[in-house]
Amino acid sequence: MTSSPMTLRFADSPSATDRAAALPAPAPRRASRAFLRNPTALSGLAILGLVAAAALAAPFAYPDDPLGMVAQPFLWPGQDPAYPLGTDSLGRDVAAGIAHGARVSLLVGFAAAATGLAVGVLVGATAGYAGGRIDRALGRVIALFQTSPAFILLVVLVAIAQPSIPAITLAIGATSWPIVARLTRAEFRSLREKDFVTAARGLGYGPVRIVFAEILPNALPPIVVTASVMVASGILMESALSFRGLGDPNVVSWGSMIGSGREVLRSAWYLTAIPGVAIVLAVLALNLVGDGLNDALNPRLAGEA
Repeated sequence: MTSSPMTLRFADSPSATDRAAALPAPAPRRASRAFLRNPTALSGLAILGLVAAAALAAPFAYPDDPLGMVAQPFLWPGQDPAYPLGTDSLGRDVAAGIAHGARVSLLVGFAAAATGLAVGVLVGATAGYAGGRIDRALGRVIALFQTSPAFILLVVLVAIAQPSIPAITLAIGATSWPIVARLTRAEFRSLREKDFVTAARGLGYGPVRIVFAEILPNALPPIVVTASVMVASGILMESALSFRGLGDPNVVSWGSMIGSGREVLRSAWYLTAIPGVAIVLAVLALNLVGDGLNDALNPRLAGEA
């Protein structure tokens, strides 16, 4: 990714370089306007808002244990107004499970993405800026993790650590960081010799300040877009683990709901369909938001604005 014209003007004078720690002021405003004008992105944001609202309202709307048996088993959706989405084979409220499952999915997705981003950006920035032997060594480490089957590694890590929300979150983050590291490494390698970085070195800035205050803000757009995809991948991975019985047994999640409902798929298909739709909507929303961010942060579109 090449530097924007505003970034190149920063390098023309030392006083302007002092302000290069952040992106140019108009750029965030342009990106925000472009994002808010994108109907696809707004649709994704609206769906994601509904999922987040359900997660936030879960403790108040359903204060009891969502794993508790509260009614007759196999109540179909709409059959009893007290249980609008019905009950499962053990008499548990499906609506309570969906709401509390949203909390688990969003928590794991965002926390795992944050973990993967932190490790990936640190490794990628170090490799891309340092170059030489450090770059080659870290590049081999990144390639080693990328060639390993991510889900198999995830299953092994969770099985060793015992299934729990913190263990699942860290395991997903540990398998997702190479994508960010490779992207960050490529961005830093293309930006480290730009004029504004050379000017920062001439002013006596240290490597840490150059990496985090000068190069990283210019490398953020593709990283931000990747972060939305990582959240969606984290939700899918957690659901897959719970579906296979490797989720936290003390909490309800969408994946575990699908796993328990598959045994009665022919007679009570709604037990798998409802949590399945919830997963589809959450992942779809995150992908739509990611597409909107990609369009808004596209340097070509920014230059045309």
